[in-house]
Formats: sequence, C-alpha cells, structure tokens
Amino acid sequence: MDGRGGHHMTNLEYNDDYIEREQRVLDVIALKQPDRVPIFLYSTFWQARHAGMTCEEAMYDYERLSAAIKDSVLEFEPDSYTLIHPAIALGPTMEIMGYQQLKWPGHEGMSPDVSFQYIDAEYMKAAEYDEYLDDPTGFYLRRYLPRIAKAYEPLADLPDFTSLFYTRLIHCTTSFADPKVIEAFETLARAGREANKMFAEVSRIGAEMKDLGYPLCQSASGGAPFDYFADYLRGSKQGMLDMFRNKDKLLAAMDAAAPRIARGIINSVGDNRCRIAFIPIHWGLDGFMSPVQFENFFWPSLRKVLMLLIEADIVPNLLWEGDCTSRLEVIKDVPVGKCIYFFERTDIFKAKEILGDIVCLRGNIPASMMTTGNPDDVVEYCRKLIDVVGKDGGFIMDCGVGIPDEAKTENVKAMFDTTKNYGIYG
Repeated sequence: MDGRGGHHMTNLEYNDDYIEREQRVLDVIALKQPDRVPIFLYSTFWQARHAGMTCEEAMYDYERLSAAIKDSVLEFEPDSYTLIHPAIALGPTMEIMGYQQLKWPGHEGMSPDVSFQYIDAEYMKAAEYDEYLDDPTGFYLRRYLPRIAKAYEPLADLPDFTSLFYTRLIHCTTSFADPKVIEAFETLARAGREANKMFAEVSRIGAEMKDLGYPLCQSASGGAPFDYFADYLRGSKQGMLDMFRNKDKLLAAMDAAAPRIARGIINSVGDNRCRIAFIPIHWGLDGFMSPVQFENFFWPSLRKVLMLLIEADIVPNLLWEGDCTSRLEVIKDVPVGKCIYFFERTDIFKAKEILGDIVCLRGNIPASMMTTGNPDDVVEYCRKLIDVVGKDGGFIMDCGVGIPDEAKTENVKAMFDTTKNYGIYG
C-alpha cells in the first residue's frame, strides 16, 4: 500500500510527540535501545470493525475509514500506524474498471462483512516468458492487463509500438480511434478520478495525523520477485512447477523483475519522510519450497531488491508470512541495522539469537491468541517478547500479521498496555 500521507519536511513542522515516536522507531531499526519498546497499530479491517463498520463500508467509504483509523490511533496511541486506504478502500475504483483479480465484500453476491479474496489463476502462460523478457511493457499492455480488468480488454488490440517508426507512428493512431479503445480510456479515466478521490483523502488524514503527532509505519509496498510471478502472473501452482519445468526462464525473469520492483518502491516512497517499505513474503515459507529451492529461487532476487532499496535510503520491512524458521541463517545476509523482519509464525526467539544483531525484529503475537485468547494470555506473551526479543532493543511489538480482523478489543488493549508499562528500558 502506498502512503501519500506526508512529505519530507524539516523537524520544525513536526511536534514533539511525533519526533519522539519517530525516533523510538528509528532507534530500534538501527538496533539501538530506545526508552521503550515501540508498538505499531497495523491492521486490515480491524480498525473499521472496531468503529462499527462492515468490511464493505471500509472498502467504499473513504472518510468513515479515515475516522475509524483516527479514533483507534487516538485510543491506543501507537508509536506508528498505517493508512490502509490504498490496500482496502478500492471498491468504487475496482467496480468502474471491472477488476477481475479480487472478490470483495458486497460485490457479486459476497457477504458485506467478509475480507476480500485474491483469485489465484494463471494470468501469464509459460510460453509468454520470452515475451515478458523481450518486451515487458508490450506484454503488460497487450497480454496481462486485458486479463485482469474488463476496462483493459481493448488494449489487447493495440499495436506493437516498438516495431513502429517514422510515418508508421502516424498511421498507428488509427488504433486509438477504435470505439472499444476510446471507451476503455474513458472508463480508465473515470477509475483514475475515483482513485484520486481516495488518495486525496489519504493525504488529508495523513496530514491531520501528523499534526496530532503520529508517524506512518510505511510509505510504499512491494514484493519479492518470486512472489511477483507466482502470485500475480503464473499462479501458485504454475509458479511451483516452473522451478522444475521452466527453471532458466523463471530465474531470468526474476532477475529482470528485481530492479523494476525496486524502482517502483523507490518512486512510491519519493520524498516521504517515512522511508519504510512494506514487503510481504508469500511463498518463501518453509512448507512451500525446500531450503535449497529457497536459496536458489527465492533469496537471490529478493536480496537484489533489498540492496537497491537500502542504497536508496529505504528500510525494507519484510513480513515473513507463515513459518520461515529454516530460512534464518540465509536471510541474515543483509547489512546491519537496515531492515525490519516482521514474523508471523517463525520462531521469533530463535530469530533473536540468529538475527538479533543484524535486523530489527517485529511481531509476533499469534492471531489465534488475539482472537480466541484472553488478556492474561496476551500479557504473558507480550512480557516474554519484551524480555527475550526486546532485550537490548531492536524489537517492535505487533501481532503476527498485524491485528487480526476478529481480534478482541480487550486483547488489543492488553497488548498496548503491557508494551507501554512493561516495555520500558531501565
């Protein structure tokens, strides 16, 4: 999710509360010991539900979602928070463009109060690797985009612009006179105007929260090159099979994609004061590929992205979904004090032993505990996290993948209270 809630400014434009919270986070990223363990308020639909909204309302009502975020931030007073609009408040724009890669609440028969669901499918054929490698822009325009949204479908008939020159670039304007192409661009313009409304609200609430003293915990998002293909292009099944059937093409494509992914993140961060980029890791978990496959197919291209971001003064915040305990020795090969590793079910105590002097750790109260446990359970686990993972700094308190949508309010309160009262460094 791209955060457009603030730009790089002098400290004179930020109040003392903002500076104090920001510095607490910067200290732990740099593996320094701050005054207290920092805690983030990070969720998908929990804040909306806490405010009495349905998931559908959160995806369609930009202003009410802002109010829900503001109210929860003021209630729990985190050290950092996220503006979730660019990840979830997409309902109106998706409807206009006929987006095909998600099912979402209140749309086409879906219940109004369930989370959205990504549609795993083969959006790129194995035979199209060469086209992707040879002309990625042309592949996107004429192959990929028409498969993911109805508004993009007429783009399949656009010419191969890189084959055209001189008067042929005049002749090709006939493509833009096609009624279907005209309608497509008109529809996309309407979608763009709707998306601009959402981003304008992100900027407004971001500025308001800045003035209230709360920094963002991320200003851009991206992905691992393997996930880029296995999630969004080839599909999970074909992505797995490509490690065996199309090994060389997959490796070449990931190598080509890595700098593009990094460039997209760098452009999104822009001049934002927050220099943290969120990178969810989907298929790097222990149960999907072997350690050897991880070292060969997943880590090299991901590390390439990380290094390009670090060179651009951006802090990669990697959410290692699932259990990635067997990867810890491999993923420690990054510069010291430059990354956040956000763990879901990985043994975070073992991670402290292996990675504690290399990266800042974040997590990892189990979703099951937040949803079905009680405050005493949360207090006990938070204390253990603070004592062990928070020892000497380098730790951010959070749930395994942020606050679950169904988390009990009393458990969220226990997490914040324990961190603020028990997480003070002497």
